Amino acid sequence: MRHRNPHRSGAKGPDELRQQIEHTRHRLGDTVAHLVGRADMKGRARTRADDLMDKAGAMTVQLRAGAAHAGHGMQDRASRAGHLVQDRAVRTGHRAQERMTKAGHLMQERAGHGGHTLQDRAVRAGHVLQDRAVTAGRTVEHDLRVPRPVRLAVGTARQHPRPALIVGAAVAAVVGAAVIWRRIDRHR
Repeated sequence: MRHRNPHRSGAKGPDELRQQIEHTRHRLGDTVAHLVGRADMKGRARTRADDLMDKAGAMTVQLRAGAAHAGHGMQDRASRAGHLVQDRAVRTGHRAQERMTKAGHLMQERAGHGGHTLQDRAVRAGHVLQDRAVTAGRTVEHDLRVPRPVRLAVGTARQHPRPALIVGAAVAAVVGAAVIWRRIDRHR
């Protein structure tokens, strides 16, 4: 039985037939490779996770460098301001120095009191937040309606809270940056 191909004329000879067969093999191989690539969800997910980890690492390095730079700048400013205050105090004499000392002690006491109050409030808020997170973690970890990988991830995060916080912060930063970039691209 012969099949007619409306798009091509038949082969005019064995060489042309071989070329057509070879061409068809290449197209079929490309199609199979494309389908295999699209079906490899695990590999694509692993590649995406690796990319996100690389981006998170780069962002961590940038944040550390920025914090170090800002710290050096503040240290330089504080040092210059300290020398300026010291020079002025020497020029104005012991009388001005006594007044500044009294005012400094008063401000230090007030700042210390305010700092302790603020620290107490922050500690209380931290405990409340930690209790809520632990409760939510337990609920997710023991709720059978939650998928097993999520329950395992929550259990691991409860056992190792510091790495979980670091990874969570990095992922949040990457996701936040991606959302902002998408919004910027949409407005262009």
